[in-house]
Amino acid sequence: MNPLRSTLLQGVAFAVLATLCWASNFISPYVLQGYSIQDFMLVRFMMAGLIGVCVLPFYRAQLRALRPRQWLTGMGLGVVGYLGYSSCIAGGVIYGGPLLIAAFIGAVPVLQALLGNATQRSLRWGQLAVPVTVLCLGLVAINLNLLNESASGPTQLGLGLAFSFGAVLLWLSFSAVNQAAMVHLHTQATAAWTCLMTIGAGLAAVALTPLAWGANLLRLPSLGVTTPDALHLYGWAALIALLSSVIGAGAWNVASRRLPMVLSGQLIALESLFASLLGLAFHGRLPSMAETLGLVLILIGTVYAVRVILAPTRLASEQPATP
Repeated sequence: MNPLRSTLLQGVAFAVLATLCWASNFISPYVLQGYSIQDFMLVRFMMAGLIGVCVLPFYRAQLRALRPRQWLTGMGLGVVGYLGYSSCIAGGVIYGGPLLIAAFIGAVPVLQALLGNATQRSLRWGQLAVPVTVLCLGLVAINLNLLNESASGPTQLGLGLAFSFGAVLLWLSFSAVNQAAMVHLHTQATAAWTCLMTIGAGLAAVALTPLAWGANLLRLPSLGVTTPDALHLYGWAALIALLSSVIGAGAWNVASRRLPMVLSGQLIALESLFASLLGLAFHGRLPSMAETLGLVLILIGTVYAVRVILAPTRLASEQPATP
């Protein structure tokens, strides 16, 4: 197999793993057990930060390869891409339902494909027309169904839209900065970079806890921190922290080294698909026809984008070697 094609396929596999793990973000509002979403998010990211602190000593050599400025950048990305993004995801699910925020995340590939190709210009614009159009149609199908059938009031739906837009903006910012930072990152420092992200998110959660407590947003102090429901909350927080902030982030950083930004942006659409399926499962219902059509179109657009990116390397591998 052509080495470049093999590298791209590895990148696709790691990106799929990352999006599957990140989809666990969307179930946070369904596992609160009477506690607030603020309780859950702060506990979750403190746990993620603790995991990062415990794991980082195993990568001391990698850490020494990073400059202090890179330490700060990695931790800052954790605040934006972990704590900020996941909080917007949770708000979108609470106020807009399980598919509204997932549909907006499905729009990220459209924006990131344009941004990635504008900065790297790895494809002709015409090559992106079909996958981007298919993804847009999938997004429209899901949103039309939501707007027609939503039982929530305009204020609640407006909050859902605001959190959804926030999630998209934070992800685009995180992805662009992280992709640029990875270019200057030592090739063996990916694991340490992921640990710094989790530590940054954990430190931000610790800093925000007194503010949330003072604003009466926390229920753990009043409902109890050692009750069976609290232990249930801790278990889910630890699981999602491990899946999303550790495994998912690590897999994405590995994928970022192997994929051009234009392709990694397309693969984010799979997070929308996985998140929609998880949300529907927790709601105990099947998708409507419009939702099914939208999800299928998002999947088709993603697969088509992968084929477009891999086509040049496949043709190159089939070319006879020249003396």
